[in-house]
Parts: sequence; C-alpha cells; structure tokens
Amino acid sequence: MARFLRPNIRSFVTAQLRMSSDQLGELGKGAGKGGGGGGSIREAGGAMGKKQAAEEEMYFKRKEQEQLAALKQHHQEEIDHHKKRD
Repeated sequence: MARFLRPNIRSFVTAQLRMSSDQLGELGKGAGKGGGGGGSIREAGGAMGKKQAAEEEMYFKRKEQEQLAALKQHHQEEIDHHKKRD
C-alpha cells in the first residue's frame, strides 16, 4: 500500500512547490505576484531584503521537511499497526 502512495506524495509535493514558486517575484525585491507588501525591509530591496527572503524560504523549507517526516512516521506507524493485527 505504501508503495502506491509514494509516487502520489512526490507528485503532490512537486506540484505544490511549482505553484508556490510561481507566486514569487524576484527574491528580496519587494512584493511578489501575490499582492501585498513584503514589509519595509523587503520593499527597500538590497542585501537586507534578499537576506530576509532567503531566511523565509529556509524557514518554510524546514517546516515542509518536518511535516513530511511526521507524515512518513505516521504512515509507518499505521503500517506497523496493521501488520500486528494480522
């Protein structure tokens, strides 16, 4: 069962990344395509804006990795639970 889920999860994650990357303008150059301001530092641009944008990207990437790890752990627990029942 898990073997059938893996390709779907991969395609879902890559689709999400592709969609989220479309929303970005040039990192550190103010507001992206989604509207709204990026904050005063990002609106000013320059090195500080780029640094903040890079830190935001790292934060969300780290969060995504944590969520994927939790999902994999949950799936493994479900598999183990069902194997014990048999």
